[in-house]
Amino acid sequence: MSAPSADTVTAHESAAGESVIKLGYHQNLTNSDLAPLKAQKWTWYNIFAFWMSDVHSVGGYVFAGSLFALGIAAWQVLVALVVGIVIVNVLCNLVAKPSQLAGVPYPVTTRVSFGVKGANIPAIIRGCIAVVWYGIQTYLASVAFGLLALKFWPGLEPWGDVDQHGFLGLSILGWAGFILMWILQAFVFWNGMDTIRKFIDFCGPAVYVVMIALAAYLIVEAGWDNVSFDLSTGPGLSGWSSVTQMISAIALVVSYFSGPMLNFGDFSRYGKTFSEVKKGNFWGLPVNFLFFSILVVCTVSAGATVIGRDDDGNIITDPVHIVDRIDNTTAAVLGVLTFAIATIGINIVANFVSPAFDFSNVAPTKISWRTGGMIAAVGSVLITPWNLFNNPTAIHYTMDTLGAVIGPLFGILIVDFYLIKKQKIEVDDLFSMDPGKSYSYRNGWNPVAIISVVVASILPISFVIWGTAYQASFTWFMGAAAGAVVYWLGMTFAPKSFIYDTGEEPPVLSTAKDGKLEPSAL
Repeated sequence: MSAPSADTVTAHESAAGESVIKLGYHQNLTNSDLAPLKAQKWTWYNIFAFWMSDVHSVGGYVFAGSLFALGIAAWQVLVALVVGIVIVNVLCNLVAKPSQLAGVPYPVTTRVSFGVKGANIPAIIRGCIAVVWYGIQTYLASVAFGLLALKFWPGLEPWGDVDQHGFLGLSILGWAGFILMWILQAFVFWNGMDTIRKFIDFCGPAVYVVMIALAAYLIVEAGWDNVSFDLSTGPGLSGWSSVTQMISAIALVVSYFSGPMLNFGDFSRYGKTFSEVKKGNFWGLPVNFLFFSILVVCTVSAGATVIGRDDDGNIITDPVHIVDRIDNTTAAVLGVLTFAIATIGINIVANFVSPAFDFSNVAPTKISWRTGGMIAAVGSVLITPWNLFNNPTAIHYTMDTLGAVIGPLFGILIVDFYLIKKQKIEVDDLFSMDPGKSYSYRNGWNPVAIISVVVASILPISFVIWGTAYQASFTWFMGAAAGAVVYWLGMTFAPKSFIYDTGEEPPVLSTAKDGKLEPSAL
């Protein structure tokens, strides 16, 4: 980024980083957390560590293991993994560029396509999704502490029984673990992005060390002959059935990353250069996820021999329950704590930081980044995520319906930046309410973007409600494609008087070039 011009004032150091605010920025669109960064300091390793933290969680572990239980050959799973994660890598590079160039988070970037006021629509949608997942991930991590407590103090077992000592569907022991996790995450978040960066820089490699040690221990105990890359229990698929399952696996990989992929701009804004971001994405996505998945299947497969299966005869894919059953107290304690820390990492980077920016974008003068994060944290308790997680039907309709809208939001953002705006951003106009500015549209709202989200969401939501599980796995692709096409058609052929108050498209002067903005932007 180029140096700030003389008509700027440097904001005080905020929790989200030191930013630059020009005198003309509208107060209802600006605070020190949303404004362009004064300096972008993250290297490729910081981005790599971000993705390590995003992948290393109980949910990521179970997801990776489930891909090897689809009934297709191991090589087919690996091909699906590679293809899926390469698609994610490409899409993350696309969504990263506007935020890295302008130095602003995702909700501010969406002002380019939705308008300075309309950007609250994608911000609120993404924020609500993050709140639900934040609660669920916190609950899953808290289970680890409950198991650890019972391992050392078996007398606490009655307090872990929700029927004997429970409140709102969670036992007293469960509440203790949940509150502990809630406080630990809030502490890390409250100390700001620099602390979060240091936390994930350490946690990513540290979790790998323990995971490799755990896998090695189980493989030695089980014997290499008992390690299989096929975790399915039924007969294997062949022919066209295996091909369709491979395609489904690819779609599942992309859908799994759709949340952090959409708001990756919240982190790419800190990248020194776009090249650094791309390098971090390469190591953090294709390389990291493939290695992680192979490590998971080895651990789960060997674990089935060493610790056995669950009461229903199924292979245990939850790492917390795997380490809890290991007949080695030190290994069990280390494993449980590691996966708890790993879950804290993904929760902060995927479900704490992003809604903090999202909610701050709604009312910048009243909601700071810290306040936005705490709104998300409190909301995660109010939804009682343990009840939601234990009701598959409720979580299916709630999350899949919200998730079906993520695709259109992504498609609109990408088509607008690359095809409509030709990679040009007028940074000052992102913070201006003045009519005739680049992103004023109609009183701050772009009607084409709003219509595109509604129209493009109909098909994926209908598949969530009435479609099969196979069809539902493609809802993100449906939404992204539909959103991109409808938005492009609207912006290309709709009368300018329908889109802009002035009846004509304002010129955008700032040009993205070589990973930096031209001097006219800042």
